[in-house]
Amino acid sequence: MHTRVIESIAEIDPDEWNHLLTDSNPTLRHEFFAAMEQSGCAIADTGWLPRHLVCETGSGTLVGALPLYLKNNSYGEFVFDFSWANAYHQAGLSYYPKLVSAVPFTPASGMRVLAANDRDDADAIRHALLDAATRIAVDAGISSLHVLFPDTSELPLLREHNLLLRKDCQYHWRNRDYADFDEFLATFTSAKRKKTRRERRRVREAGIEFQTYTGGALDESHWEQIMPLYADTFLSRGRAPYLNREFFKSLCKSMPENLVVFMGYLDERLIAVAICYRSDTTLYGRYWGAEGFVDSLHFETCYYQGIEYCIKEGLQVFEPGTQGEHKISRGFSPTETWSGHWLSRPEFAQAIEQYLKHERQHIDRYIEAARERVPYRDGLD
Repeated sequence: MHTRVIESIAEIDPDEWNHLLTDSNPTLRHEFFAAMEQSGCAIADTGWLPRHLVCETGSGTLVGALPLYLKNNSYGEFVFDFSWANAYHQAGLSYYPKLVSAVPFTPASGMRVLAANDRDDADAIRHALLDAATRIAVDAGISSLHVLFPDTSELPLLREHNLLLRKDCQYHWRNRDYADFDEFLATFTSAKRKKTRRERRRVREAGIEFQTYTGGALDESHWEQIMPLYADTFLSRGRAPYLNREFFKSLCKSMPENLVVFMGYLDERLIAVAICYRSDTTLYGRYWGAEGFVDSLHFETCYYQGIEYCIKEGLQVFEPGTQGEHKISRGFSPTETWSGHWLSRPEFAQAIEQYLKHERQHIDRYIEAARERVPYRDGLD
């Protein structure tokens, strides 16, 4: 076997790449990475230069891969290391470029070190990929390697290769075989149940009705309405949106059943939208936008519509994205997420390792406190 770097996912056959996947997570599919690159979203100009690492047999058969990017900034990662970059700068050193294994602009956990599980040497392939990644960093004088949102099963592997583990927290909803939304609400305390019903009633009383579309049902006229709402969420914060129309339209063609969009209409005019991805088990909530302000519209669009969809479709988990303590009272429970970090300079690695120890203690206390605020009776989460 040997490893090599490719500069575009297009160099790899889609079926060979997808054969490496252990589940139906859509954000790891060849089509997803291809849409990122071909649409111009994940390219050098946006700070995501593809440098994917692949492992092949002598005959050229793909047996492993590590999605990898050379990055000259830390935007679109959702694991914040700006203070680390500043420390390097103050020491007269360059933190950028760095190597990042991640799905661009997508803080959803999943396998990162990919290997064909039908091979007896799958573990050896994973070790070879991480060895090659750190070797590339050393040979090129790159400051660091970061593996963002790995699956928890990969943590021992990352630790074995001297990556420092960083813990964070998201809020996820879990389906306990609810028959419908009312059965889900029945698990809430009385006060929280009344609050949720009141929020949903306010949206209905405002005259807003929702429709759910998969990618195959969306045409150009839909995207002409969706994109301004999506973009405004970013523009209102002073930055351009991460993803463009070409990216989403590409997913509509290549992965139509994996793209789910909740659309809220007022008098036949689209005024709210939430763009999600789905696997066989999980709904991944990502982007939303709205026209004007309607009381509780954000909660209905981003959370309640997704929960209803999961119950109807039999999906087990709803990951609505990063941050947002307001999710707790709406049925989302604190959930650990992870990242791994290798730094070439020992003095910085030691300092960051000490920082991460203290940060993990803080995250543990935070999660413990957050679990006491879940709306479920008897603390069910």
